[in-house]
Amino acid sequence: MKTGVLLVNLGTPDSPSVRDVRKYLQQFLMDRRVIDIPPVNRFLLINAIIAPLRAPKSAKVYKELWQEHGSPLLFWGKALCEKVQKSLGSSYVVVLGMRYQNPSLKEVLDFLKKQNIQKLVVLPLFPQYASASTGSAIEEVMRIIKKWEVIPTVKFISNFFAHPLFIKAFAEIGKAYMNSYDYEHYIFSYHGLPERQILKASVEDYCKLSECCNKYHTKNYYCYRAQCYETTRLLTKELNIPPDKYSVAFQSRLGKTPWIKPYADELIVQLAQKGIKSILFFSPSFISDCLETTIEGGIEYRDIFIKNGGHTWQLVESLNDNATWVDCVCQLVQEA
Repeated sequence: MKTGVLLVNLGTPDSPSVRDVRKYLQQFLMDRRVIDIPPVNRFLLINAIIAPLRAPKSAKVYKELWQEHGSPLLFWGKALCEKVQKSLGSSYVVVLGMRYQNPSLKEVLDFLKKQNIQKLVVLPLFPQYASASTGSAIEEVMRIIKKWEVIPTVKFISNFFAHPLFIKAFAEIGKAYMNSYDYEHYIFSYHGLPERQILKASVEDYCKLSECCNKYHTKNYYCYRAQCYETTRLLTKELNIPPDKYSVAFQSRLGKTPWIKPYADELIVQLAQKGIKSILFFSPSFISDCLETTIEGGIEYRDIFIKNGGHTWQLVESLNDNATWVDCVCQLVQEA
């Protein structure tokens, strides 16, 4: 009897073609946890406006991102999967599944089902819990396995934003840049969410989207924004970065409704206009390099910084298949 391990990431188009990008966007954005509005409104918004207009633009960006081996999110995911399998050994069966597109969760769970697994450990590869990412992945896994005649013991890992090896892995990569250059400022940027999604998850209306995230405790235990700030505090402590030399920001907002602040693009302008000339940019909500890190964080934000008076901009790449990160995943699985 073996233990199945399912690593889940968000997903990627099958190719950078407009058709495949449109298909990906439609599946992704139709998720009720991603765009939490009434189903009919969501259907019309996605299929009549967002997907048709956004797909051609996004396809151009994906072409910039695409590499010889395809989508970085996919090939780094496969590399991680292989190393975790090698480290855990033959008593485990480790697979990678994508919440949207391929390899689909249905496909990889069917594979695990045929392996006669005794237990199943599900690790969504999102360090901080959010309904739109971790919650959606867990819901989809449960939807699939509830139809099985035999359901094994299942363990979900809902976050790992404060795991010592996760912090250590990101710090290792950051230190390599810090040792070669004395940066004036550091930005820790996380994927944004609509404010309403944070407030919906608030315990006893505790969340005020401000100083309430300055400490992490039972009242904001599942607050995405609070977890992001806690990750930053742990990372800056590991990297010996004083409070006046770093900022937290949120990127990749969509639409006109308020998203959690501060916005990364606006913060970058403010820092440049204040005279900051060099920035080291971290994205600790992404464990694999992808559009949001390589293109948005590495190119688009650099251009904004330089345009407004900045000089040196450096992206800290994601964990990808970093050895300490592999150890972290193995430890999370074994602890589960």
